[in-house]
This record gives sequence, structure tokens and C-alpha cells, in this order.
Amino acid sequence: MTLSIFGVRHHGPGCARSLRAALEELQPDIVLVEGPPDAQEALPLLTSKDMHPPVALLIYAPGAPQHAVYYPFTHFSPEWQALHYALTHNIPARFMDLPQSIQLAQAKVQAEKEQQEKKSNDTESKADSDPSNASSKSASLRDTTETITVEAPTEEKVEDDPFALLARASGYDDYEMWWERQIEQRLDTQHLFEGILEAMSEMRSDPTPKNEHEAQREASMRHTIRAAQKEGFQRIAVVCGAWHAPVLSQLDNAKGDTVLLSGLKRIKVEATWIPWTNSRLAYRSGYGAGVTSPGWYEHLWNTPNRVTIRWVARAAHLLRAEGLDASSASVIEAVRLAEALAAMRDLPMPGLHDLHESIQTVLCHGNLEPMQLIRDKLEIGEKLGEVPPETPAVPLQRDLESKQRKLRMKPDPIQQNYDFDLRKETDRARSQLLHALSLLGIEWGVLQRTSQKHSTFHEIWKVQWQVEFSLRLIEANIWGNTVERAASAFVHHKADNAEELPELTALLDKAILAELPEAIEHLLTCVQSKAAVSADVRHLMDALPPLARIARYGNVRETQAERILPVIDALFERVLIGLPAACASLDDDAAQEMVKSIEHVQESVNLLNQDEQRVQWLSVLRTLLERQGIHGLVRGRCCRLLFEQKAIDEAELQRVARLALSPVNRASQAASWIEGVLRGSGMLLLHQDSLWLALDSWLCELSPDTFVTLLPLLRRAFANFEPPERRAMGEKVKHLRSTPSVKIPASNADHPGNINEERASSVLPVLAHILGVQYDRN
Repeated sequence: MTLSIFGVRHHGPGCARSLRAALEELQPDIVLVEGPPDAQEALPLLTSKDMHPPVALLIYAPGAPQHAVYYPFTHFSPEWQALHYALTHNIPARFMDLPQSIQLAQAKVQAEKEQQEKKSNDTESKADSDPSNASSKSASLRDTTETITVEAPTEEKVEDDPFALLARASGYDDYEMWWERQIEQRLDTQHLFEGILEAMSEMRSDPTPKNEHEAQREASMRHTIRAAQKEGFQRIAVVCGAWHAPVLSQLDNAKGDTVLLSGLKRIKVEATWIPWTNSRLAYRSGYGAGVTSPGWYEHLWNTPNRVTIRWVARAAHLLRAEGLDASSASVIEAVRLAEALAAMRDLPMPGLHDLHESIQTVLCHGNLEPMQLIRDKLEIGEKLGEVPPETPAVPLQRDLESKQRKLRMKPDPIQQNYDFDLRKETDRARSQLLHALSLLGIEWGVLQRTSQKHSTFHEIWKVQWQVEFSLRLIEANIWGNTVERAASAFVHHKADNAEELPELTALLDKAILAELPEAIEHLLTCVQSKAAVSADVRHLMDALPPLARIARYGNVRETQAERILPVIDALFERVLIGLPAACASLDDDAAQEMVKSIEHVQESVNLLNQDEQRVQWLSVLRTLLERQGIHGLVRGRCCRLLFEQKAIDEAELQRVARLALSPVNRASQAASWIEGVLRGSGMLLLHQDSLWLALDSWLCELSPDTFVTLLPLLRRAFANFEPPERRAMGEKVKHLRSTPSVKIPASNADHPGNINEERASSVLPVLAHILGVQYDRN
């Protein structure tokens, strides 16, 4: 009986090629691979003609699919080549790692323990904190327990990779370069695995595992090897991570391994194949370790001959596709430079580092920016694998795949832009699908703001598929077996648990975009019920914009706007009555929030464009503007909205500004008023000489200490403007000062007929400092 142990580095083309050659020579009668035994039934799909790596095994708990783990594979993964060799030669192939049914059960127990400790710590700190913080802490704890705890890929740490340690010992800081020169560029691989085993045996002179989890995994592997021996297999090939190789041949202590594996709890798990991407191969999950340049490794695997010439040619083709110059002569020169660099470094062939230097020098003319393109598109790439149609999948995933084929929207990891015309049946169905998936937390598409040239019948989407969506589909399947049913049921659930009215109206807006009739009916009932008892004026105000959008654009999706208008009218009436009282005695933070809510109502009024409603709203804004005791920020914003709606003219604006900036008012409130009136378009303000003059007069009357105190507030007021707008404002101030026809208001300290020119001119450097522009005294 022969036991051959092949220690490998995951996702290495040189290692995979050497392993394939070693298996051809050994001709084993069974192949054991480090991997999840729970996925044994999914192995036969590996050789399907419709299986196109990169792909990943997904192991998950059906009752709690958020607990899951990925095992990625690609053509140049040694494990893939070992399994493919065994299955195509009708040789038994088995996974031999610790089952994920045990590992996920252990992870679940650990997560529950950590949550319990966090809950205990929160309870202790709660006793020493302000009682008003209790609700926020409770919400924080609730969010923690509901977070998806996927054992998702994480970046490989150097300390966890034995090859990285060998690279360091050899004097290499970059262990990818060490691996490439020792393995990928090795011309003689005859004794590769013997050398790896010897090196790992030296590193593990003390065979004691690092922790209990590692001990259990290695015990499970040895247990599988013993089982194969008992079954009579004579030539056993074991493929595992190099770190484990030295201890898997130590099969004497069967009793000790049995003790380690006895009594371990399990949970029910299921396994399936899912598509993966090259970029995700740079991560680590389960047993797998990532590589930094999967596109380069794929090139080495698919192009064993003339590697350098073809790689540089691909780089040139990519640059040309982006409109960059890359001539044939430059390609030849880049190849020559790469080969010269390899010869100077005593290498058998140029590696990625040499090619990187030559391409940047010759094709990119020393610039780093094009190299980032080559890094993203060539060295990594975004190739998406495919799995056979018969791969086990939940009904929701099958329904989505059917819709993707029908609507001709193939999942692609490369971002694509779509312009949907909702008057067309196919585009409307595509929009409906993306909105429904978004409700389920699957952000396949992100809706963009439409430009002015597009009508309300158009939607602009950025669409990009993520491999994690396969797991989210499994999670969402509990709500229904089709996208529509799952989204509708999920909306029902969210509506029944919604605590605030704005949350309901926002959900209603999304449900209408997804065209979910049952969910819409349920949400309308919830909105009406919640609106009838809601006493928070700001909640009523924040609920209006989604409803207004539905009423304004609902006819595009054949939504009955008349169902929404009575709800809007009722909310609007309550806002008109309650807003003045709600604006009394606000602190700075509350004033900021109130201004946002006022802007929400203004948005709703603009959308609906009803004369009677606009008149009523402007009347309330004027009331807030003139009422004493209202925070300056709120009054300033109301002034700006009234001016934009042409409810006050320039003369009235100047009068209001002089009153707001009068010395009888606190300087901090005056500064807040300025911040409120400056919110919005800066270009519109450039034409208001009266406002600038009132601001000029107010600044002149500030004492130095008061000015220094208010400077941060004033800078914040101008911070939201773009640099060109701020420069134009500085020019405006300079123009006002240099124009004799402009009458500058007199201060209280000077007689109207005797203007103190020196004092008035002193405000110019101050305004320039506030606006962030250079001041020229000439």
C-alpha cells in the first residue's frame, strides 16, 4: 500500500500542473482532497460540460442561510485538477476535512457566546449611563443579532501562509514573487512535492497544532485516510494544504483522533455550486488561500508557451481599447525589456514583476494611471464562472434565472449602464425586477439620477452582479418562491414592524416602483392607520415626498394616484397646523433636522404643483419668517424658499435681512440666519445686491471677539458652494465695493451722511477669508 501526500498552495498554476503530472505518474486508485465532506454529492457536477470555473462550493445551513462558507475553485487550483483527474478516470474522489456541519455549529455557538458577552457588557454600561440612551443601545444590540454572519472570504495573512514564511527566510519581502520564481518559473518539477514536504516537516518540527480547531481538522483528515486504507485502496493520493502534509502520515494514534472528534455537535447543511469571479480568488474562505493576481495565473495556465509575448500583446490591446497609444513597435520593445530584466536577475523567464516594469516604462511611458487599468482588467480580471443548469438551487434562484433569460439581462461582474424607457414592456419589466430585488436586499442595480434631457418615463441604472447575491437569494427564499412573491411578503413583514410613518411611505414608494399590488394595498392601509395617530409633525413632513412622487408619477406605472391624494391632503393639513408650534424653542441640532423636514414639504409642494396647496404653504413659511423666537436657521431657510418662489421681492429681502442681522439680535442667531438663507443655489444669490450689502453692514458692526467666535459658522455657511461659486462671490463683493453707484448701508455708529470709508473697506479681507478667495487690495 502506497500513501502519497501532496502538499500544495491553493490556486497556483505551477503547483496544479505539477500535481496533474504527479497523479498521471502515480495512477492512484483513490484521491482524497482537503475539502468539505458535506459537498460530496455535489462533486459529480464538476466534470459537467456546462461547468466553467471560477466557481465555488457554497455550504450553508438551510434554516439559517446567513451561516455559510465558500470554497472557491478555478482551473489552476490544484484541488480542482486532482478532483477532475479522479472523476474523469472513474477513480473515487473524497473530501476529507472536518465537516462544515461541525464547523458551522462551532461558529454559531461562538457567535452566540460573543453576543451574550456583548449583551452583558451593554447591560453593565447601561446602568452607568444616561437613561435616554437605553433605546439606542437596545437598537444597537438588536442590529448586532440580525447581522448576517457569513464566513465570507477574508484576505490572507502572511503569518497564516507557510510559503510566506519560507519567502521571508529566503530574503523576499514579496512572497508572491518568491513563489513565482521557485514554482511558476521552475523548469524541473520532478521532486517538487518531496521538497515541499521536507520544508514543511522542518517548519513543523513540533507537530502540535496551533489550536484545537486545527487539531480537529487534521484528525478528521487522518480518519478519512484510515478509512480508505481499511477499504483496501492500495495507491492513495492525498492533496492538502502544505502546512498539514507532515502530520497526515502519522496514522498511529487513531484512538487520540477519535477522542478529538467525538461528541462534536452538528447542524444540518446543504451544498451547491455557485459562480465565482477572478477578483474573489484574491480572498480566503474555508481551506482556500487567495492569490493577488488571478488573471496572471490564469494566463500562465492557459498559455504555457510564449507567455511574455502574449501578455504584453494583451496589455497593448487593453490600452488601445481605452483610446491609449500602444503601437506594435512598443510591444516589441516592451517584450525585449522584460526579457532583458529577467536575464539581469538570472531568471529563466520574465515574471509578473518584470513585465509590470517593462509595460509601465514602454507602453505607459512611466505613468501609473494606465497600470491601474492593467491591474484591474488584466492582472485580476472580472471573469464570472458558470454552473450547470442541474446544479441544486432554491426556487427563488430558478425564478430569477428564468427572468434573466427572458429579459436578456445576463448577470455580469462588469458594471453596465442601462437606460430604460418605461413605456416599453421589456424595459418596464427590467425596472420592476431590479426594484423588487432591491427590496430583498439584492442591489443588482442602482438607480441613478436622470439628466434633464430624459423624461419621467426614463430610468438610468448601473447594473453589476456580485457573487454574494447567490447566498442572499437563498436567504430571501423564505419569503417566497418567486421574486414577486418574496418581495411582496417581505414588504408585508417590514410594514407590520415599521414604527414610523416616513419608513412606511418610503417603503410604499419602493413597492410601487416594483409594481407589487398586494404589498401596495397593505401599505396604503398601514399608512392611513399610522397617519391617523402620528403626533410628530416632522414624521408627517418627512412622509410627504414619497407620497408626492407616487401621486405625481404613479400614472407611468398605472398606479391609481387618487388613492394617494386624500392621504397627502390629510397629512398636509396637519403639517400646516402643527409646524409653527413645532418650530418653537429649537436648539441647533433640532433646527438642522427641522430645516430638512421643511425642505421635504417644499419638495412635495413642487411635485404636486397645486395652486391652493402652494398658497397655504407659502403663508406658513411667511409666518415662520416673521415670528420671534424661531431659530435663525429656520427663519433664514424660510426666507430663501419664499424668495425662490417669488413670494417676496428684492426690497422685502433687503428689509428682512436688515432685521435679521440687526445688532439687537444675538450674533449666533444672525449667523444661523445667514446659513439658512445661503442654502441652495449659489448662482441665484450672486444677483442679490441687497443681501450682500446687508451682510456687509452686519459684518462691519461685529466686534473682533464676536467675529472670531462666529467665523466657523460663517465658513460652514459658505462651505457647500463649489469653488467657482465662491470665487464669483468674492468678485461680487469686490465689484460692489468698487462701484460708486452702489449705496452701502450706514452703521448705527456713523451718521448717514458721513460714511467711514476706512471702516467699511475693512470688511473686504474678512469676506474674502470667509469665502476662501484671494483678496487684491488694488
